[in-house]
Amino acid sequence: MKAPDPSERTSTSRASSGRERRSASISPWLTRPEGETTLEPLPSFIYNPRIVSLLPITIIGGGLAGCEAAIQAARRGVPVRLYEMRPHVPTPAHRTGGLAELVCSNSLRSDEPTTAPGLLKEELRRLGSAVISAADAARVPAGSALAVDREAFSRTLTEWISGEPGIEVVREEVRDVPRKGIVIVASGPLTSDALSDDLAAIFGRKNLAFYDAISPIVEAETLDTSRLFRASRYGKGEDYLNCPMTRDEYTAFYNALVSAEVVPERPFENIPYFEGCMPIEVMAARGVDTLRFGPMKPVGLVDPRTNRRPYAVVQLRPETRSAALYNIVGFQTKLAYPEQRRVFRMIPGLEKVEFARLGSLHRNTFICAPAILGETLQTRARGTLFLAGQITGVEGYVESAAMGWIAGVNAARLSLKEQLIVPPATTVIGSMVGHLTRSVPESFQPMNAAFGLLPSLLQPVSDREARRNALVARARADLAGWQAEAGALPTAPARTRERA
Repeated sequence: MKAPDPSERTSTSRASSGRERRSASISPWLTRPEGETTLEPLPSFIYNPRIVSLLPITIIGGGLAGCEAAIQAARRGVPVRLYEMRPHVPTPAHRTGGLAELVCSNSLRSDEPTTAPGLLKEELRRLGSAVISAADAARVPAGSALAVDREAFSRTLTEWISGEPGIEVVREEVRDVPRKGIVIVASGPLTSDALSDDLAAIFGRKNLAFYDAISPIVEAETLDTSRLFRASRYGKGEDYLNCPMTRDEYTAFYNALVSAEVVPERPFENIPYFEGCMPIEVMAARGVDTLRFGPMKPVGLVDPRTNRRPYAVVQLRPETRSAALYNIVGFQTKLAYPEQRRVFRMIPGLEKVEFARLGSLHRNTFICAPAILGETLQTRARGTLFLAGQITGVEGYVESAAMGWIAGVNAARLSLKEQLIVPPATTVIGSMVGHLTRSVPESFQPMNAAFGLLPSLLQPVSDREARRNALVARARADLAGWQAEAGALPTAPARTRERA
């Protein structure tokens, strides 16, 4: 069904709506195991009587981004109507009707602040992220990674949201984006066909993707540049780093590639392979020379060390303006992650390379963010429409939640007629926004948090560890300054709010 326009009802009618509002009235997937301690409710702002008549913000999608956005908006005193179609309309990947269900790994990646994923978590803790609070509460031993008991994690966020008087959870499918009021679309990678069609009508079919074909991205500082040369084909500039291969090197690489383990396709994906985004291993299976006439063709290139055309070439293209990251051109793949590291490190110059992102090919609904979004996560065509989560073109649980934080805060500030905020580009959360809004639209692909997305230091530091420490220190300082200046402090109650 269509989501009702927010103007149809004010927040004061929610108590009698009969729709899900509290953990006591919701379905059995929230039943706690016997003996498990109930967590304290998530802290939130005390409601301001001046703003109880605000129309609710509509949020479509009860995943990590939608939950984060809902809680951030409600904490700021703005009512929220959160739509989640499960369990009435299931998806092929979800098993329950719980909010914020993790359908893949239970790991949220590294929690070490000297890594980009770890620093992003630290930033979100400082900003009062509900998703990270729930993850910390549901943590299970996983070394330096933040891994969670997925059922406890989902249950905690579901209880927090269902027990929040400012949030009404509506268990209905939204087939069309409401054309009135403030709306956040956080429908995730498995956005329904009907809603996808409406998004395509709003943004244009060319700006909406349904599968991502991702090539690995490597860190520039870990390349052995003594084995590479810089050139574009036919002498047209020096935009690419080129990894030349001899016949023997190519043969060894080819044999390793075609025999490597591949991630099996999930039953619901049914991915069609197009010539423009075919996995490198599928292309290689057509014949030993197929790659030499495809992404590894050497034509138009001369190795300056030999003054001859190489037998085969792997090209690396800058992924960021600072050239801190490089994309392995045409190497979209479904190889298992350990196999990607093993096989792709056989490429000359990449023997000790570190991967900022590994390749993948899977079902993923996302927009061409650089053509659609502004830095506040408002759409450029309609200022009252925000996007959040994986549909924006970020990859990863925490990255999705981070975009939910920005969208939820800014949607609330728009409702309150306050100035919208953008995190500093020198923070990890700000660098993700930069990737979404400042990438080249024609080559835009989803991305995880990575130090290579951060602006370069003003004073170059040659030592890798020292440089990362400097990036972390700058991010921490800039986040603290921005929080004070923008009023983006984590919400906290002056007292415990009474519950009806």
